[in-house]
Amino acid sequence: MSVLDRVLNFGKSLKEGYGTAAEMMSATKDRGHSIFNPTFYRELKAGAPEKTVRKIVTDPVTNISGPQNVVTSPERAPISLTETPGKFLGAYTARLLTDVGNDETRRFYWRYNHPLAIADKVLENAIGEKVAQKLTPTQRALVNLGAVAPAAASMGVYDITNPEEQFRPKGYTQEYSALGSDDRRISVQPGQELFDRFFLQRQGDPLKYATAKAEIPELTPERYGNYMNFRYQDKGLLGLGLVKATPENLQGVPEARILNVPVSVPTVTAIAGGAAALRYAGQNKVKPGKMALAGLAGSTAGAAVGNLVNEVIAMANRPKLPDLHQYQEQYGMNFINDSQQGIN
Repeated sequence: MSVLDRVLNFGKSLKEGYGTAAEMMSATKDRGHSIFNPTFYRELKAGAPEKTVRKIVTDPVTNISGPQNVVTSPERAPISLTETPGKFLGAYTARLLTDVGNDETRRFYWRYNHPLAIADKVLENAIGEKVAQKLTPTQRALVNLGAVAPAAASMGVYDITNPEEQFRPKGYTQEYSALGSDDRRISVQPGQELFDRFFLQRQGDPLKYATAKAEIPELTPERYGNYMNFRYQDKGLLGLGLVKATPENLQGVPEARILNVPVSVPTVTAIAGGAAALRYAGQNKVKPGKMALAGLAGSTAGAAVGNLVNEVIAMANRPKLPDLHQYQEQYGMNFINDSQQGIN
């Protein structure tokens, strides 16, 4: 086969792959055509059998009607990078064009660029599409709020016992402290501070060690240094800094960060508990009001379990100090030895 024939065949494969992808995206109910969607790749690689339906068809010549199999969707051969590279490239060219033109990947990022947005999707899947369709928008909001509230409260972005400082969490600065201020625990924009804390889940930066130590007595220089390195140096998963985790934050418990928003163990367990409760409620056809209460109860129980896990981890991470007997034995002996050396 000449070079020209190969080029022409490759061009034909590109066109066929492009057309196949366009047909697939037209047939699917999902309008989110991101190039990173793994479902498209799997369907492309798997191919599809011919689909037919049984219909009554009238023969145009004899004018006699009878049942016949009518093809509604022709057979689609598998397309993969290794077996059919030309068609694969053509298919993903169509996918990329559709993605860029419709802003699909960026829209996906905007939709899931926060841990609570991801939690919403988890809870939505737990309820199930059939149950969700029977709920009004207000009922869906109440059900979702009940399951999400304990998870949001356990993220560590606010301290409900500190209303005087706009619920600033211990060990962290205000977002809007005065420029060059020695005490960054005081905000010059209280209203904006509250909005950022409760609606955007912004936590603030770690305070200076001495100030943070005053608020968190068990904080050690080693823990503080490790956490500062995690916050500002660790690039996380794939080196992008989008998702990362540390076994010990300022409070001595595990913390993950998704797009710099903190996620704790209680956050994860609260979402898991709320999702399990909503799934159970949906399967048993519980009324919307009771479903919201079930989600709240499940999420609260999950958060309680997560707090218990955190407490166990924090106890394990606290510095081991000698007990009174060990202290007397160690420092008493040192005192005796020093005294003897002084006499000698």
